Amino acid sequence: METKEKGFKAFLKRKNIIVSGKRYFIDAMGAMANGLFASLLVGTIIATLGQVLEIQTLIDIGNYGKQVAGPAMAVSIAYALQAPPLVMFSMLAVGSAANTLGGAGGPLAVFFIAIIATEIGKVVSKETKVDLLVTPIVTICVGALLSMGVAPYIGSAASKIGEFIMWATELHPFMMGILVAVIVGIVLTLPISSAAICAALGLTGLAGGAAVAGCSAQMVGFAVMSYRENKVGGLVSQGIGTSMLQMGNIVKNPRIWIPPTLAAAITGPIATCIFQLKMNGEAIASGMGTCGFVGQIGVYSGWVNDVAEGTKSAITAMDWVGLILVSIVLPAILSQIFCLILRKIGWIKKDDLILNNL
Repeated sequence: METKEKGFKAFLKRKNIIVSGKRYFIDAMGAMANGLFASLLVGTIIATLGQVLEIQTLIDIGNYGKQVAGPAMAVSIAYALQAPPLVMFSMLAVGSAANTLGGAGGPLAVFFIAIIATEIGKVVSKETKVDLLVTPIVTICVGALLSMGVAPYIGSAASKIGEFIMWATELHPFMMGILVAVIVGIVLTLPISSAAICAALGLTGLAGGAAVAGCSAQMVGFAVMSYRENKVGGLVSQGIGTSMLQMGNIVKNPRIWIPPTLAAAITGPIATCIFQLKMNGEAIASGMGTCGFVGQIGVYSGWVNDVAEGTKSAITAMDWVGLILVSIVLPAILSQIFCLILRKIGWIKKDDLILNNL
């Protein structure tokens, strides 16, 4: 029995199949977010630019990008799992099937199905003399059958969860504004993809606006409060890059996480209750914060779509004031104030926020 167990472990090692939370929920989910970014999100930005400038060619280009979101996610996941070329290329069909059949919750269906299909594809890869046929056939059939069998249920479950969060936010904008902003903001700073989670749940509307507020609070907050240690390089890399850079410092001193999290708890309900900031663009943008200003571009693209559909009369000055205050100004001021208090009482010390890789 022990020999068989050792043989199975050796087989998994030879196939580079590592069953771990890090590989599936950090590496694969992060890669999935990149795939979404390079297809759906960039396509949306280009299409929105085309709408604003009234250039049909840009609209068409953007639509092409949006149409390949499923395949892009699946291939990105396979890449993160270090799949052989034939397995990776076969994921184009798997991603298309899972995303299509998953409906509004397609990204979550792609996530689970792509992982399973990739790992099974790796199992059969290069095990026969007709690998060119066997590997893609097995990978595509497994992925397609899983998509037909479970993708609609996974997608429906994800949609229901997302709809519940959005419904609860509409019903209780103050409390849910706090909860959504804090939780999604924390997830953004953790080595997990908040963008992929927001996309999987289809988090838009007021809840999406709260998510933008929370993510922005983490990024802008850490960027501003660590300026004395990291200067301009840190301001840019965290403010429009990612607050995840502070994860190592958070492990050493978790108290440095307090200022941006408190800022998120304040800006979240301001977004939902005062400015009624809504993310009516793509759901993935809800979890991007100020990373490349994608969250703000997503909100703006939603405004453009609403105006085009007649559900919004015009983009007002108050819209812009709310977006800028919630995304940039308030997180910067609040995080700095809270940070100064914690520095004064000794909870945050010199060099606690320094980024050594800058």
